[in-house]
Amino acid sequence: MEKKMQHLQMIQDVITRMANNSFMLKGWAVTLIAGIFALASKDTNKFYFIIVYIPVIAFWALDSYYLLQERLYRALYDKVRQTAEADIDFSMKATTTVFGSKTNSFWSCLKSKTEFGFYFPLTVACTAIIIITHI
Repeated sequence: MEKKMQHLQMIQDVITRMANNSFMLKGWAVTLIAGIFALASKDTNKFYFIIVYIPVIAFWALDSYYLLQERLYRALYDKVRQTAEADIDFSMKATTTVFGSKTNSFWSCLKSKTEFGFYFPLTVACTAIIIITHI
């Protein structure tokens, strides 16, 4: 049982790291967007305001990638949990070809409640700020 517990702990550490990366990306997204708006307030050039959508899209895609990785490692965790002690091989391979499903795809992660619920309102807020400052 010790081999199984060690393998599960290794997988759990990766899952924790992926969740932490996702959290950090959300913080960086808000910080960078606020910085762009602060710089754009000095110059009322509309180009600066449009540039704000680039980091929103980039962070949304990157955050979705980390969510996908987290989901794949959760599937690996579940597989190892059900594996017999003698069959534990300490494999950390968690790919979409092995664990791919309807929920374990990039597009599913991109449209997930956690991603859409954070980045879509952020996009709406950016649009509202652009409209308000250019009326």
